[in-house]
Amino acid sequence: MIASLTGELSHVDEERVFLRAGPVEYELLVPAADTEALRALLDRPVTFYTLFFLQGDGNSFEPTLIGFREIRDKRFFEKFITVKGIGPRTALRALTMATSEIASAVERKDAKFLTGLKGIGKRTAELIVAELSGKLGAFVGVPGGATNPGSGAVRRSSIDEDALSALVALGESRYNAEELLERARSGVPDATRADQLIREMLRLRSSR
Repeated sequence: MIASLTGELSHVDEERVFLRAGPVEYELLVPAADTEALRALLDRPVTFYTLFFLQGDGNSFEPTLIGFREIRDKRFFEKFITVKGIGPRTALRALTMATSEIASAVERKDAKFLTGLKGIGKRTAELIVAELSGKLGAFVGVPGGATNPGSGAVRRSSIDEDALSALVALGESRYNAEELLERARSGVPDATRADQLIREMLRLRSSR
């Protein structure tokens, strides 16, 4: 079983990436929330934590790999697809925001929030709450170890977190990535997408 893959990111589209690892190029499906940030990492080495499944009907099945940039997102996904009616592809399309935000909504039983996820209707949202509430506490909170409001820590946006995760995936320490993010925010204060921040962070890193 393939637990993780590291290689050069050669292509990114709306739901999949191609990763070149030595003489082999792998096709991986990825969560919707990751594609924007991944575009800024084209032709760079990236690590994905992988999950294998078979898709198809009847007697025809195709082996498929799903790739996650963070191990916690893989663990969340494994729990998410235990809900009746949510298969791997439905789950990937539904993950349009940070898993910590989705987990928080489930834990507070906010089915209305969950209907904002792509492909998740009212009935499915209620089913997610019924089956997973009380089971996702480990995923609640701000990625990267930020603390609760009022503690003095900064609660970062999902765009900032995507940019930080991208730099960490490239081998930068979390501390240095946060420093680069602050400088990038000053350099491109109007940035509304993670790839804009990532490009500025990479530029700043190369000029150090």
